[in-house]
Amino acid sequence: MDGVADGERLAASLGAALAQLTFVDLTTDAVTARIIESVVAWAGDQGWRVYRRAPSVLPLPPPLSRQQSVLDVACARPDGPPVVIEVDHTDRRRTWEKLAAEAAAGRIAIWVRWGPGRFGTAPAPIHQVTCEVSRRAGPAGAGRLHSRAPGGDLPPPAHSERGAGSTAVLLPLPSLDDETP
Repeated sequence: MDGVADGERLAASLGAALAQLTFVDLTTDAVTARIIESVVAWAGDQGWRVYRRAPSVLPLPPPLSRQQSVLDVACARPDGPPVVIEVDHTDRRRTWEKLAAEAAAGRIAIWVRWGPGRFGTAPAPIHQVTCEVSRRAGPAGAGRLHSRAPGGDLPPPAHSERGAGSTAVLLPLPSLDDETP
């Protein structure tokens, strides 16, 4: 299997795993942590060795250029190239650069983007997985709170058959000339 097809298959598999994720009223940092935990569990279910905050091939920008950037999750696979995964709620150019450098080094790069939607498209050869959440204002000073309930957009239930076929009853409407009590 070529790297592109392998990456697409892995991104689809990870997307299916994240589709099961639910939470209510988490902070931005807590959502990122919850998604990373789900990515780690998915990779572990594949039988891979999983590393959190693994060193990236991309150095940090100056003045920290002597240090390496880190990846949210890196996975060693016995049957293919390593897989690296970044989880973000924003569209950061630095993430693209990091994942592009990882892909150039022979790794399968997956970017998990989460938020209320309006996701851009990751540039090739980065594979993108999206995780849509709803958000609302939290208590004063707490920032935004995020929730995810897959299946929350289900159609309304069918109405009961009771009263089906009956005719509408006209009710009198008050006019402006009527006295108000």
